[in-house]
Amino acid sequence: MKLVLSNMPYDDMHNKLSLALESGEGAPDVVDIELGKFPAFMVGNIGLMELNNSLDPYRENIVKSRLDIYTKAEKEYGLPTHVGTTVAFYNETLLKEAGIDYKEIKIWDQFKEAGVKYHEVTGKYFSCVETSAQWMVNLMLAQKGGDYIDPDGRLNLTSKEMTEVLEYIKGMQQTGAFATIPGGQPDNEEAYPFYNSGEYAVQIMPFWQTSRYVNYIGDLKKQVAIANVPVWNENDGEVKTIGGGGTGTAIIKSGKHAQLAAEVMAFINLSEESNREVWNVLGFDPVNTAVWTDEELTQNPDNQYIQYFSNAPFDPLLKTKDSIGILQAYTDEKYPSINNEFCNVTLNSIFEDGVDVTEALKRSQETLDNEFKEK
Repeated sequence: MKLVLSNMPYDDMHNKLSLALESGEGAPDVVDIELGKFPAFMVGNIGLMELNNSLDPYRENIVKSRLDIYTKAEKEYGLPTHVGTTVAFYNETLLKEAGIDYKEIKIWDQFKEAGVKYHEVTGKYFSCVETSAQWMVNLMLAQKGGDYIDPDGRLNLTSKEMTEVLEYIKGMQQTGAFATIPGGQPDNEEAYPFYNSGEYAVQIMPFWQTSRYVNYIGDLKKQVAIANVPVWNENDGEVKTIGGGGTGTAIIKSGKHAQLAAEVMAFINLSEESNREVWNVLGFDPVNTAVWTDEELTQNPDNQYIQYFSNAPFDPLLKTKDSIGILQAYTDEKYPSINNEFCNVTLNSIFEDGVDVTEALKRSQETLDNEFKEK
């Protein structure tokens, strides 16, 4: 078996894959499907191979919530590449100059208060309010035990938890210390210069943002610390953080060498040997947590990510290892549409156009209800 790699634009790849699976022709043997699109391939006659048996040799050390994203009816169809643990990236140098110790920030109220103080001292923004992504929204929602859908799978955008989260972020924005950013989120080429120049001091992002700092925000070397994200109340809730972004490697079950491909890709994605390279080369948090305690790996002074950040990147991961959650909506076929609505309409309405949170959620609920009725 020979592996031939091919890269395609995001929407083009997922659309072509969908057409290939429906027609039964032209599908690749192996494919990486983005988290936000994966539920669309979990309906009807599923063309992906069940991977439970291939996963079993590694299961004990794999973050379960990451496997759950690619699971339906206890059958697993995707192999995660990393966890994408949501963490806080603090510009430690800028915060110190403003008299702020990031280590004292444990809950969201302290995060907000630190932002206000920072803005008063510097006149610059503490952190951004997202309009084209839901990294912070999803995190805060999961911490509250909320979701985009209810336990019966019905769309529930106007829930108490969702309203509270967006109202809280709106309150952060109204202090003047938090603002929207070009590109709508930290992981965007339009946003990188604003962090590199110190216009914004903090990011709440998945751990894989380490690679963006090293590659695109190089002026901040040894100035940025990685820490655990704030929670609502320090002693409440089982979910302290969630995984964000990423792809699931799937095997097309009609492929000629599907079983062999499943075994090979399970090794590549999940084994300790491969996961060491996920950190060494990519700077991502490995999904196999057995390597998280390998200090020869996680504290290697020659590693470019160790060299960049001002503290040990794996320290916050170890603290939240057993409290990484998931939104139920991630596994629901409605999620691609929900994600699209929030990132193109809902968040812009609230944070750019000033629409009332309750009204914006009501509009998006009605829009998606109508979309799902037509399907």
